[in-house]
Amino acid sequence: MPIEPPLAERLRPKTLGEVVGQQHLLGDGMALRLAFESGQPHSCILWGPPGTGKTTIARLMADAFDAQFITIGAVLGGVKDIREAVEKARLAQEHSRRTIVFVDEVHRFNKSQQDAFLPHVESGLLTFIGATTENPSFEVNSALLSRAAVYVLQPLSESDLAQIIAKALVVQALPAIEEKASERLIAYADGDARRLLNTLETLAVSAGQEKLDRITDVWLLKVLGERMRRYDKGGEQFYDTISALHKSVRGSDPDAALYWFVRMLDGGADPRYLARRMIRMASEDIGLADPRALRLALDAADVYERLGTPEGELVLAECVVYLAVAAKSNSVYKAFNEAKAFVKHDGTRPVPMHLRNAPTKLMKELDYGKGYRYAHDEEGGFAAGERYLPQGMAAPGFYRPVERGLEIRIADKLRQLKKLNNQVD
Repeated sequence: MPIEPPLAERLRPKTLGEVVGQQHLLGDGMALRLAFESGQPHSCILWGPPGTGKTTIARLMADAFDAQFITIGAVLGGVKDIREAVEKARLAQEHSRRTIVFVDEVHRFNKSQQDAFLPHVESGLLTFIGATTENPSFEVNSALLSRAAVYVLQPLSESDLAQIIAKALVVQALPAIEEKASERLIAYADGDARRLLNTLETLAVSAGQEKLDRITDVWLLKVLGERMRRYDKGGEQFYDTISALHKSVRGSDPDAALYWFVRMLDGGADPRYLARRMIRMASEDIGLADPRALRLALDAADVYERLGTPEGELVLAECVVYLAVAAKSNSVYKAFNEAKAFVKHDGTRPVPMHLRNAPTKLMKELDYGKGYRYAHDEEGGFAAGERYLPQGMAAPGFYRPVERGLEIRIADKLRQLKKLNNQVD
């Protein structure tokens, strides 16, 4: 007797019309549907939470263009797998057949692995499709990102998940389900079709063993117990949840910050990812108002690497609380962005002669470094009146410290130095 394929495979859509959810991309006239109808496959990144159809869409694209479909899992895959995929693509090209290479969890590939695709994407040998639950702006190389369209997938709605249950019932994959039990399953799936399908398959096996003809809410709770609580994990809208954590830290609310932090851990977020985001928060939202915050974030990340889960998570929680209660300043963050914008649109101004290095006799004869005042030799270690900007450039005032934390003292210091400069002018 042949082994029946998993429920997820039995219900996997064969056409775009069978896809549940993602109508903002796949509906009539929507971006991804137009891409399917164009007759020409293109490289893309499918970004969204788990269980939203990224693999299914990639397979359908291969079917739509009669292309060879090669899957590489970034967790276990490497450059060897990429080379093998390229060789298969060459063989397919010799027979006038396209190749689509699908990389699941592409954010787990390092820079060199991602770069390995570039020449083959550019030459048209293969079409690259990457799937990721992480923001591709941060996790995918800019060179590869610039050659791929980004499509954002959303968690499935309750009505979408109800459709999946209905499809499972149509193919008689499980007994009838009481409405209350169905609602609980939908809440548990929390936008993740894969979780729902796996749970339905587990229930089907258990119901078959007990010869049940109907799944009730009481039986559901008995079989799956604690797993069936409202599982509102961070993975459902991963990027929204980390945004809530970041904003809670910025808003100096330690309780809210801890809540979102634990929500993300509970949802399976990688603690290392959270540690990296805390380092970002320390530099973006706290900055010089409390420079200890950055050091604490770095130390927390190091300690987690030593202890791992669950012990190391307490250190990260301590860091979250510290960041939330620390004095806040985004002055350096704003100054850096203003400086970048200024330099991007400003001309290339020459370095003033007195600031130039003069390692050779010729350079000294050309007045490189002439008139430079060594600040350490001046009173108070400050060369009052000395200019360090290009000739003719007004002081841009990028850095404006706030009157909070250590930046109060920094602001006082800058006012004092400005006063000394004005006395010389």
